[in-house]
Formats: sequence, structure tokens, C-alpha cells
Amino acid sequence: MKNISILLLSIFFFSCQQKENKNAPVQTSEPVLTEKNNEKENKEEENKQTGDTIFMNFKNEKGLFTAEGLLDSIHPRVYVKFKNEDSGELAAKIIPTTGKGNIRFNQIIFPDKTSDGPFGMDLKIPVKQKGNYIVVIGHSLMADSPFLGKFKVELEHKKE
Repeated sequence: MKNISILLLSIFFFSCQQKENKNAPVQTSEPVLTEKNNEKENKEEENKQTGDTIFMNFKNEKGLFTAEGLLDSIHPRVYVKFKNEDSGELAAKIIPTTGKGNIRFNQIIFPDKTSDGPFGMDLKIPVKQKGNYIVVIGHSLMADSPFLGKFKVELEHKKE
């Protein structure tokens, strides 16, 4: 009985040991840069719509915040968020991919939670407060056939 229990214990311990993988990658202390890492960095510098929100974090070569958005039956409004550090004037424009459409700036929400609106497809408004602004884009409730599709939004902040 003693021999059988020793034999079973030895089989148990040998079966629980991990086998060495001869094809395992060699780990180094320096990270390896690949094309995927470079693509990820380039994609992070784009202003993209996530759900119903576009975060404007990066300016293009012309100094404009630009992004593409999508209005559909799931997201009838898009919230464009950006941070303002200096007083000046905000000039914004919506460019529908179809040329024209029932789309407009519905509202702008200031950092102190006050708001103004509605506006048209172009928006020019003084921005004097520092903080996070939210611009709401949607279709006009006063017109027929709501806009569904892609559009491009451009924001330009002109400092005083």
C-alpha cells in the first residue's frame, strides 16, 4: 500500500509540471516597434466619433479641428466636445456629404452650463470662458425629413 501511494504521488507531481515550449519567443528588455504601433499612433491623432460624441483633441495642418460624424436613427444628435483655453471667436461649419440636408447646430453648451441656440449650418459665436464646450449637432425639428448620413464638421478658434 505504501508503494502504491508513493507511485501515485510521483505520477501526480510529474503530470503537474509544465512542459517547456521550445518555440516560445525570446523576451528582450527593449520594445520592438512594428507598423501596427505606428498606425495606432496615427489613428490616435484623428478626431473620431465614438457613439454619439466627437472629442476634438487634434488640429490639422491648417489649425482647424475637423472630424467626420454620422447621424442615424440610433444617434439622432452628435455632441462635439472641445476645450477652450483662450478667449476669442468660434467659427464652425457643417458640411454634409450629400451636399445639402436638414442638419444644423442645435445648441452650444458653455462651461458654466448655460446654452445658446439654435443655429444654422454655420456658427460664429464669441467664446470668453475657459473650459469644456459642447456643440450639439442634429436635424431641425421645424423642417421635414430628418438628416441621416455622414457629415464633416470643422471648428476654428480665432484668438483675440
